[in-house]
Amino acid sequence: MKVEEIKAAINALSEKERCELRAWLQNYSADEWDKQMESDALAGRFERLVRESEEDFLRGECRSFP
Repeated sequence: MKVEEIKAAINALSEKERCELRAWLQNYSADEWDKQMESDALAGRFERLVRESEEDFLRGECRSFP
């Protein structure tokens, strides 16, 4: 199915069906995001950022979060 066909099918949905689709897509995206974040963390891709954050904190370069 091509994107244009998907768009046409979505336009044919009722408002309730579009809301259901939107909720499903949000959950689908969140699940994929979570999986990618977990994979990156396990692979050590955040280690540099953690070190930099800790160094900033020790230098007093952090501020409170509102």
